[in-house]
Amino acid sequence: MTTRKARPTLGVLVFFTLTLTLTAYFTFAAVQGDFGLFRRAEIVSEGQRLTAELAAVNQEVARLENLTHRLSDEFLDLDLLDQQARDVLGLVRTDEIVVN
Repeated sequence: MTTRKARPTLGVLVFFTLTLTLTAYFTFAAVQGDFGLFRRAEIVSEGQRLTAELAAVNQEVARLENLTHRLSDEFLDLDLLDQQARDVLGLVRTDEIVVN
């Protein structure tokens, strides 16, 4: 009796090819897709950048609120008023020397 080696049928080859193709596609989509790992890293990085920018903007708002309060009617900072008059109006006291 002769032993015959069984060759894989065409259906098995198609099945494994299709399975490998789908696995490769879904792996690629999980890494590179719109909701993939790389996009998630970009979103986290952008979130951290925006948080830092928000902190800087909040600090600037607090500084401007402080300056506004210091120039209000209830609390008048004469040094700040003098500085603002010099900056905005270009005023100089008589005892000062202007260097350009």
